[in-house]
Amino acid sequence: MKAAILEQPGKPLVISEVSIAEPGPHEVLIKTAACGLCHSDLHFIDGAYPHALPAVPGHEAAGVVEAVGSQVRTVKVGDHVVSCLSAFCGHCEFCVTGRMALCMGSDTRRQAGEGARLMGSNGEVVNQMLNLSAFAEKMLIHEHACVAIDKDMPMDRAALLGCAVTTGAGTIFNACKLVPGEVVAVIGCGGVGLAAINSAKIAGAGRVIAVDPVPEKRELAKILGATDTIDPMAEDSVKQIIEMSGGGVHHAIEAVGRQASADMAVKILRRGGTATILGMMPLDCKVGLGAMDLLSGKKLQGAIMGMNHFPVDLPRLVDFYMRGLLDLDTIIAERISLDQVNEGFDRMRAGNSARSVIVFDS
Repeated sequence: MKAAILEQPGKPLVISEVSIAEPGPHEVLIKTAACGLCHSDLHFIDGAYPHALPAVPGHEAAGVVEAVGSQVRTVKVGDHVVSCLSAFCGHCEFCVTGRMALCMGSDTRRQAGEGARLMGSNGEVVNQMLNLSAFAEKMLIHEHACVAIDKDMPMDRAALLGCAVTTGAGTIFNACKLVPGEVVAVIGCGGVGLAAINSAKIAGAGRVIAVDPVPEKRELAKILGATDTIDPMAEDSVKQIIEMSGGGVHHAIEAVGRQASADMAVKILRRGGTATILGMMPLDCKVGLGAMDLLSGKKLQGAIMGMNHFPVDLPRLVDFYMRGLLDLDTIIAERISLDQVNEGFDRMRAGNSARSVIVFDS
C-alpha cells in the first residue's frame, strides 16, 4: 500500500510502498477513505515535538473495516468508522472515572516482541504515529481507537470528527460544560477553533467572539456561528473583548498553540471565568494565573482531544451533522490526493485556509 512517510524532521514526507501486518486479537484493519491534515501532525513533521522515525503521520481519519482480530467485539467487517488517537483501555483509573481521553493504558498498544504493524519496502520498521498512521491507504489500529458511524455520513466530513471536531466540540460540551447564554471567545480559527465556534452556537452561547488575524478565517467563523470577530493584532484587542463581553468572557478557548494567544485567553476572562488551552504549545511554554486572577476565581485547564467520550460523543456529532446542526462543509477548504500531502502542509504553514482533507481512491 502507499503511505506518506516522515523520514527526517523538517523534510517533505516521502510517498512510498509500505506493508501492513495482519490484525492482532483486538485490532482492526481499515481501508482509509479520507484523512484531514491537522496542525498536530505538522508539529512532528517540523520537529517541534519528537517521535521515533521513520513514521507515518496522520490521525484524523475515516474508513471502512476490512478485517478484524479474533477478539474484536465493537466493530465488524463493512462498518464505516472514524478513528481517534485517544484510544481507551476501559479499566484504568482515567477510564473508570470518565476521563477516557487521558487513558495511557498499554492494552491499546502493541507490546515489545509482538512485531511491527508497518514495514518499509527495504524491510525497515516504520513507526506508527499516535497509534494510527492514517496517511496511508490502510490503517491497523486497536478496536478502541475507532467507532462505527452511520453509513450515510460522507467520509470526507466524517474524517474531521476524528480530531478537529471532537476536540473543538468536546471542549464546549465536556470540558467547559457551557451553559446557554454564557459568552465564549475562541482564539484561533483553524479546524479546532471553527468546530468550537460552531459547537458554542449549538450549545446556546449568548455571544461567540472569534479571534484570528486572518480576515478570511474571521469570515468563516461568522458563517459557523460567531457573533463578533476580533483581530488579535490590534493594540486594543483585549480591551475590545472585555468591553463587548461586559467585563470579560465566561470561557476563553485557545486553539492555536502559541504563548501570546494563551496569555490572551487568561487576560480576557471575567471573574470566575475559565481559560481552556487546546493548542500544542512549544514544549518550553508555561501558562499561568496571577495572584489577582486566583482571587477572582479564574481557572485554567487543558482539554486534550476535548476530553471526549469517543464511543458516545462521535455518533452524536454525526447525528448533529445529519440534522444540519453541525456545519462540517464550511470547515473543509480543499480535497487533495495523498500525493499532494506536502503541498497541503505548505498551505497550512501559510495559515490562510481551514482544513485540507486527503481523499483516497474508492
